[in-house]
Amino acid sequence: MKIFRTIVLSSLLLAGGALLTDAVAQQKDNTLSKKEKKQGWQLLFDGTTTNGWHSFNKPQLGSAWNVNDGAFHLGKKEDRDSGGDAITNEVFGDFELKLEWKISPNGNSGIMFLVKEDPKYKYAHYTGPEMQVLDNNGHPDAKIIKHRAGDLYDLITSKPENVKPVGEWNIVEIKLKDSKLELWQNGVKVVSTTLWDDNWNKLVAGSKFKDLEDFAKFKSGHIVLQDHGNEVWYKNIKIRKL
Repeated sequence: MKIFRTIVLSSLLLAGGALLTDAVAQQKDNTLSKKEKKQGWQLLFDGTTTNGWHSFNKPQLGSAWNVNDGAFHLGKKEDRDSGGDAITNEVFGDFELKLEWKISPNGNSGIMFLVKEDPKYKYAHYTGPEMQVLDNNGHPDAKIIKHRAGDLYDLITSKPENVKPVGEWNIVEIKLKDSKLELWQNGVKVVSTTLWDDNWNKLVAGSKFKDLEDFAKFKSGHIVLQDHGNEVWYKNIKIRKL
């Protein structure tokens, strides 16, 4: 009986290991599962090229943006023009966006949405709200409330604070549907608000964006990965229209 139980247990462990291996193998980085395809997800980054992106208000993507070990990577810039905020070629209205990020020591970046691209706007953040990407333990911006990783930048503090340390991947999600906005970080909803109502207008009026007349005014726009001058990596960038 003891031998029988050992054989059965060993078989179950082997089977479980095989199932786990198969599950991992089925969902490699920067790919979509059959279920995700059926749900309408699309990749914004294929893991091998930077197709589908360009620098804000420029025809091409700056050379500092590259593919590094399966990640969309902003490296060190040779000059100011080699970077720039990376912006999707496509425009999105209501959407659900998922991605993973990791930041360099003392680094700063961000994920913007509803961005309007036009030469009259010098920067993407003139029109698009931002989910903050930051080294909370090293970057001085972390000392400012509403400027920490996971925050709706300068508008709403993320709660709970659950960002992972530098060098580790953070999984985030931004969901916008019928003006309802949710920010998720590492499996937890950290921000929930409604855009374009009276409370939203008060939030903007009390922020650094108060003098930007077109900030968060557009109901559709581009997704943007911010060049804040620091090295940053993104992967598994996928979106679906709602």
